Amino acid sequence: MPHPSTLQKIYQSAKMTEAEVQTVIKSFKCIEFKKGDFLLKEGQTANEYFCLEKGLIRSFVYDYKGDDITTNFFGENDIVVEASSLFQRIPTKENIQAITDCICWRIDFDTFQQHFHQIEGFREWGRGYLSQSLFHYKQRSISMIADSATDRYLTLLKQQPQILQNAPLKYIATYLGVTDTSLSRIRKEVIKAKI
Repeated sequence: MPHPSTLQKIYQSAKMTEAEVQTVIKSFKCIEFKKGDFLLKEGQTANEYFCLEKGLIRSFVYDYKGDDITTNFFGENDIVVEASSLFQRIPTKENIQAITDCICWRIDFDTFQQHFHQIEGFREWGRGYLSQSLFHYKQRSISMIADSATDRYLTLLKQQPQILQNAPLKYIATYLGVTDTSLSRIRKEVIKAKI
């Protein structure tokens, strides 16, 4: 049984007391996913979110041509959530799938809501998490327009190297907005530049 140190890291906050952190942590249940398992499928409404202890997960959508486009990667100590489906109670357009075998901690929506209304520190933590997520998505959308594919690759290499080590090339390519061939060329150029 893994130790919920992931939960401790995620919920450690100046706004939450240790007792509040422990109350929140006790609400999570450990769940394992095998490589290829879906945590959420298009058309479903999210009723839970996960804290990822071990492994790699991605979210993806199908574009108008039916191609599978990676929208996000989740690594260790990340929160795996489709926020608009969970909080607005609407069916999702995204799929969330394990890329590797994964160990997660799961909390259901009703328990989350209960904590959110009863624990002020948890509410503050939630606001902080959402504003950080908005910042991340804004930076990513600007990067997709303003940065070169090579710069986007180098940012990913610096910030989330585990993705480049564990995710298939085709997933990384669609996440970066390039073809598999372009990504292979960029990788070769980066390796050559380091030599």
